Amino acid sequence: MDYLYAIRMKPLILTPQEARKIILHAAGLSKRSPFGKGREAVYKLIDHLGFIQLDANYVVERAHHHAIFSRVPDYKPEWLEELEADGRIFEFFTFVAGYMPMYDYRFSLPVKKGFLARRKTLTQAEINLMRKVLDRVEREGPLMVRDFDNDREVASSGWWDWRPSKMALERLYLDGSLMITRKDFQKVYDLPLNLIPDDIDTTMPTPEEFARHVIRRSLQSLGIAYAKEIVWRARYVKDHVIKQELAELVKEGEICQVTVEGLKSPLYMSPRYKSKKIELSGEAYVLSPFDILNVFRHRLKDFFNFDYQIECFVPEPKRKYGYFSLPVLVGDTFVARMDAKADRKQRSLTIHNLHFESVKLTKPMLGRISDAIKAYAAFNHCQQVIVKKTNNKQYSKAIMDGLT
Repeated sequence: MDYLYAIRMKPLILTPQEARKIILHAAGLSKRSPFGKGREAVYKLIDHLGFIQLDANYVVERAHHHAIFSRVPDYKPEWLEELEADGRIFEFFTFVAGYMPMYDYRFSLPVKKGFLARRKTLTQAEINLMRKVLDRVEREGPLMVRDFDNDREVASSGWWDWRPSKMALERLYLDGSLMITRKDFQKVYDLPLNLIPDDIDTTMPTPEEFARHVIRRSLQSLGIAYAKEIVWRARYVKDHVIKQELAELVKEGEICQVTVEGLKSPLYMSPRYKSKKIELSGEAYVLSPFDILNVFRHRLKDFFNFDYQIECFVPEPKRKYGYFSLPVLVGDTFVARMDAKADRKQRSLTIHNLHFESVKLTKPMLGRISDAIKAYAAFNHCQQVIVKKTNNKQYSKAIMDGLT
């Protein structure tokens, strides 16, 4: 028994290239259309990743639609609403807001408990308003913010300065009293009993169950991860005991420790990748800044030698590449980033800055990038592409020639 335990605990040593293949396979980016086509492929993708991050920025198509399009090329945004209406997916939080398979619903309960524990003490007036809002949803059915009277007493002071009824709705959503669906991206608040299918388990998981769920989900989507990246998915839950259960899963053989040349150890991985042969198709992808591949800046540095930061959160004078710069991946290499904006009225995708990394691009690679940009422009309902600035005119010309 001690011998077998020692074998399980002995880290597997991977080259950086091997690690990148595993990470890309786990992210669904090792080849084109890994989940097939059509609406069912969208569900398979969400089921595999366990989470698709939602974001409101609309300078180009929103991040959740973009992430799905990268893996399901025939994707239609209405499919997401249809899956939600069918009760197959739901929206809530892991480390941010996003879509999850409905059968994972019970694992959202510790997060809701965490939000409730963090809530500041409410005034009696706030409590009364929440009861009033909940009562209206119970009596009238699904409601939107606009269905409530404008109860603002003073002018709004900013993005997060919500009026009282909006605050009440969000508090009820975060603690699980209400759930939401989306209509034209606007939130529709409803009772959980109206949205959760009868066969879904709604019991609160134990801290150990929740921790194991987070570990399995994280490694399935990340491929290889540090403990800190796994724990991040449970950042709203205090009693998650993830590191404890991670050690237990390693001992049981369900998870293995790995070492990647040049990086600190230990890292964690599913043992299925020990014997899985992964071949990359060499496809080019224009990725969302909020893609699962890009959410941890240090991972891009560690595994891909790519120093990336989304600069819409950076003051304009300090921006280096642009407001909404999209990473461009070819095979296992980030080769460029493009600061893009979709002009939907003019049906034009403007690339304010097409910045190439210090890598040599071959003619076939440039052709794949052209195809990826053309497909991305069409996804944004744009018929033409305009490049305003680039740091490599030769590469940029070759790509633009490929668009015609």
